[in-house]
Amino acid sequence: QVHLVESGGGVVQAGDSLRLSCTASGGTFISYVMGWFRQAPGKERELVAAISWNGASTYYTDSMKGRFTISRDNAKSTVYLQMNSLNPEDTAVYYCAGRRGSIRPLSEYEYDYWGQGTQVTVSS
Repeated sequence: QVHLVESGGGVVQAGDSLRLSCTASGGTFISYVMGWFRQAPGKERELVAAISWNGASTYYTDSMKGRFTISRDNAKSTVYLQMNSLNPEDTAVYYCAGRRGSIRPLSEYEYDYWGQGTQVTVSS
């Protein structure tokens, strides 16, 4: 059983940056595609970014392109999400998730393992 633990959330002001981390245990991290999702109050969960097992391929939802960067360190079994130029619309619970295979399809239902989430709140 793969266990994912996110960290790095918090309360920041508009324009600030945050880096989220997600560390995996109990599985073969290097074999997993990793994704970051988020869910804002009253909204459906959405994909933020995904990264292939070796980091060679990444995907970003359009509204995050240029502001967010996903990366991974397989030696540390950790995936990161660097978030810059945050705005109040980025306020959400951020989840990391893992799956085997490739980045696509992008659906959250393709992911097998989920963390508990970390809250990010951006004040104006």
